[in-house]
Amino acid sequence: MHVLATALGLSLLGSCGGLLVASTLVSFPSHVRTRLVPWLVSYAVGALLGVALLDILPEALTLLAPQAVFGTLLGGILLFFTLEKLVLLRHCHTDECEVHGATAPLLFIGDGFHNFIDGAIICSAVMTSVPLGVSTAIAVAAHEIPQEVGDVAILLASGYSRGRALLLNVVSGAASMAGALLAFGAVQVIPGVRPYVLAMSAASLLYIAMSDLIPNLHKGEIDANALRQVLLIAAGIGTIVFFEKVIG
Repeated sequence: MHVLATALGLSLLGSCGGLLVASTLVSFPSHVRTRLVPWLVSYAVGALLGVALLDILPEALTLLAPQAVFGTLLGGILLFFTLEKLVLLRHCHTDECEVHGATAPLLFIGDGFHNFIDGAIICSAVMTSVPLGVSTAIAVAAHEIPQEVGDVAILLASGYSRGRALLLNVVSGAASMAGALLAFGAVQVIPGVRPYVLAMSAASLLYIAMSDLIPNLHKGEIDANALRQVLLIAAGIGTIVFFEKVIG
């Protein structure tokens, strides 16, 4: 039960921790927020790539043959591509994005599903080791900060009060605990599924970083300074390596 409690706590921290920072950033003047949020996106790229490639995949490879791990990784990337096409996954990292016209229920459902997956990812990492769970929660929170800034800004622009906008995001963030419970239950019932869950977790993190964040950085849509992007990506990777060394 200690492992489950840790998984639930880190899952909630990963999803709602980003919201706490985002709620502060939303109160900043627009010109300050416009400068800070793109920096967080670059940092998130490094954190996501670092935990997926340096922590989660190596762990999966110690438990399963490389062909099975990378086959699951490939299948996961295709799955997340399909889910995004179905509008079940949505990524927004600025105050102005394509879903400004979307209804609050669609935003709520999409974010809830996203947080559900994040919870399953963090839980699968915790069941491997607590240090891996902490690193994964950091990477998820790093990505969630700019995501939540966009979400709160969208709801505010749609006429929601600040309190109601934050409440909706807290409720959707709680879906991470459901994801954690499902992942924990699946591994308890079928222990051999854990390396496959780890590979799927890596697929989710890599998909977000490489299909969504990196292309926007290349196009200069959220930050045109290449040197700053590289330095912040390196900082994100460095954070994962640091925590792995310190608590691993």
